[in-house]
Amino acid sequence: MSFLADLLNTVFERRYRGASEPDHQGRSIDELCSDLLSSSGEVSGMVLARHILDSYAAMDGDGRHAFFTYLTDHLGIIPDEVSSALEAYSAEPSKSTYQHFMAASEPRRQELARRLNQVPGATKQLVEMRKDLLKLTRDHPQLAVVDLDLRHLFASWFNLGFLVLRPISWQSPADILDKIIAYEAVHAIHSWDDLRRRLQPADRRCFGFFHPAMPDEPLIFVEVALTKGIPASVQGLLADERDNIAAQAADTAVFYSISNCQAGLAGISFGNSLIKQVVADLSRELPNLKTFVTLSPIPGLNRWLEQAGAPTDARDAEQQRKIAAHYLLTAKRPNGAPYDPVARFHLGNGALIHAVHAGADLSENGLAQSGGAMVNYLYDLPLISQNHEQFASAHTVVASAEVTALSAAAQLQDT
Repeated sequence: MSFLADLLNTVFERRYRGASEPDHQGRSIDELCSDLLSSSGEVSGMVLARHILDSYAAMDGDGRHAFFTYLTDHLGIIPDEVSSALEAYSAEPSKSTYQHFMAASEPRRQELARRLNQVPGATKQLVEMRKDLLKLTRDHPQLAVVDLDLRHLFASWFNLGFLVLRPISWQSPADILDKIIAYEAVHAIHSWDDLRRRLQPADRRCFGFFHPAMPDEPLIFVEVALTKGIPASVQGLLADERDNIAAQAADTAVFYSISNCQAGLAGISFGNSLIKQVVADLSRELPNLKTFVTLSPIPGLNRWLEQAGAPTDARDAEQQRKIAAHYLLTAKRPNGAPYDPVARFHLGNGALIHAVHAGADLSENGLAQSGGAMVNYLYDLPLISQNHEQFASAHTVVASAEVTALSAAAQLQDT
């Protein structure tokens, strides 16, 4: 896939770099954007797009803020034009009046992004641009309208139909492996030896989603351990000295780390589809696999306890399990969804809360987030659709009898 992308990029680059390029030196990026939107020639448009992207890349923080302010103030919709177009369509619905309404109701900055995306490598640059924008919106919320437009476009550009699931192994290109180390967001990879232990053994797998426009950039990846039985500790899974097993001897696939790689694609969901495709691929490869679970962190537990004024210091293992179970089943956001972000993700995908474990992640991060507690979310294949529908319609949290009993015991202790 990388070779094909490089070949296409070479063809496109020759096509527009061979043309005579007008002198854009000294022109502001606002003027270049205006020219690009009014350009009708494909080659001249690609040249303008490259100048705009290069100009943006050379800007400092203040310059990028000014650029996004220009997009906000000058390339949005014009309300009067939208109202007039809607009135015309309401009075006489037709192809032409509808087309006029569509044109009026789409911000011009969406068309600008499409035209910028004409040049090789632009997709990655636009993703990085949105990463910058998301940081700026924290202090300048008026810029969020630009983010809505970029998110709308990215949801189409990074549709599942365009994504490619690729296995990542110890034989993968070094630049991909470097990125796996850098992007790992759950259990830090401390060295190349650490990475090899996660990729090379026969009972380990890793899969990532890639996009043809960014063939060397993983969008999201999942690390999988093939085990006998359901594990209760990440230390055991990641131990330097552990007994490897043959892949065919495993009966359980454990998703122990899922990492989003592109901050500029925040809010574009890949995880649900990733897990489903990996389950399907592993089921075909290893028909002996009967159980598909996670070994997941509980990142919101200590924060929730602090907000409730409860202590977060060490407890005995049974009490820690009860508190974790009670949190996962009862802690809610104002809209009724679970408070815990990882719980929202897996329950929304149709998983159920299978078991909670004390002392399961003794890393500095694990202790800070949850006192070391972790949870197994079970993907029970015949029940995934039913669980998903219950969660989507009423935020119903499905849990095993054991977890439900632990939560009830914690509530009795509180009373």
